[in-house]
Amino acid sequence: MNVVLINPYELGRQPFGLAEPAAWLKNAGFSVRCVDLSVESLDRDLLSEAELIAIYVAMHTATRIAVEAIPRIRQWAPRAHLCAYGLYAPVNEQLFRILGVGTVLGGEVEPGLLALAERLQSTDGDTQVEPLINLSKIPFVTPDRSGLPGLTHYAHLLLQDGESKTVGFTEASRGCKHLCRHCPVVPVYQGKFRIVPVDVVMADIRNQVQSGAKHISFGDPDFLNGPKHALRVVRALDAEFPDLTYDVTTKIEHIVKNPALLRELKQTGCLFITSAVESVDDRILELLDKNHTAEDFERAVELLREVDIAFAPTFVAFTPWITLEGYVALLERLVDLELVESVSPIQLAIRLLIPQGSYLLHLPGFKDMIDAFDPDLLGYPWRHQDPRVDALQAAVQEFVEHSEGNGLARCEVFTRVWNMAHDAVHVPPPELPAFLGHPIPRHSEPWYCCAEPTSHQLQIF
Repeated sequence: MNVVLINPYELGRQPFGLAEPAAWLKNAGFSVRCVDLSVESLDRDLLSEAELIAIYVAMHTATRIAVEAIPRIRQWAPRAHLCAYGLYAPVNEQLFRILGVGTVLGGEVEPGLLALAERLQSTDGDTQVEPLINLSKIPFVTPDRSGLPGLTHYAHLLLQDGESKTVGFTEASRGCKHLCRHCPVVPVYQGKFRIVPVDVVMADIRNQVQSGAKHISFGDPDFLNGPKHALRVVRALDAEFPDLTYDVTTKIEHIVKNPALLRELKQTGCLFITSAVESVDDRILELLDKNHTAEDFERAVELLREVDIAFAPTFVAFTPWITLEGYVALLERLVDLELVESVSPIQLAIRLLIPQGSYLLHLPGFKDMIDAFDPDLLGYPWRHQDPRVDALQAAVQEFVEHSEGNGLARCEVFTRVWNMAHDAVHVPPPELPAFLGHPIPRHSEPWYCCAEPTSHQLQIF
């Protein structure tokens, strides 16, 4: 049987979410081809030969691109069974069914994909019998990346000296034990996470190093969900590849609670840590159930500087609860903490996304703040009670998107946004200090999380 796995988009990274299922299916004897729409185009001849086409939707943007692509896929492969799998598949099940997708899988999808392929091969019916969401422990195998474009086709690491590194991407765990209300992981994993064995992680890293990787980006929703497992991974990495650098994503609370662990991360090659700060307003942080405070954020900045790990905070700058004054306060905090160079400009424009299944919908009175579900947006639209906030968000996003194409430095973008925000509250913008922070290592593809996608992202397909 011919199987085609398609990745619409995943932040410019070579997707683990194609490589791991590909290994499972190939090990069972299936012919597998991979297509990554972020760097490739759909191939009509390839699709016409497929009997199973599985589309990986790990992100909101990927899902919107998939929705646009599915009609063409069905036209070019009318006899193929379509499957949608990944984080955004089960929460958008109804929409995928309407589009003609026969199987929808979430959580630990590999057993379901394999069972689906075997069912189709045996002509044992076309109706889904595999569980919509599988949270059982599975035996991970070494991902097969042989069918994916080379690492040089993907995002690279930009260093402070102007040099760059080829980046590999792997996952040491899936899911998350936390229940942040706005997080897309929560409706599927519901507080559970699954570790990938160290030997599998290392085999995946080893293969990518052989393919040219000089830096590894760990894509775990929270790398420190299991701190003992995380330490085993980075110690093994450092022992075998002492010159290899890496980055991770983790919550503010883990940074604050584990200062000794931070030192070991530094010693084993960690260049920077990404953390979803989201807000500097404690009330908003409580509504999002982030389990940290604005003071914890400042403490995290201090701890990371002590061990010389760069900090890449991310934000959901615009929510239904933010005020114009609150937005100005966010910018002021970034200035005070000398973090302007650490924050990707798009983070200053991020607008809260509310997808199907969001735990925000459980907040008392929240449904009164949003409109009906919009299948084009794949989310619940909301308008701020103060129209000036929505106007500012739109203006900031338009400027940031425009600035990306013009190559403006982060400090230049920030200065313009600083002026726009103060104009919105009719206050003369204070003069910014000469020093706004040191540049940090960063990926050439910005980080987006829990946000409505930009027009730039949706032009990929």
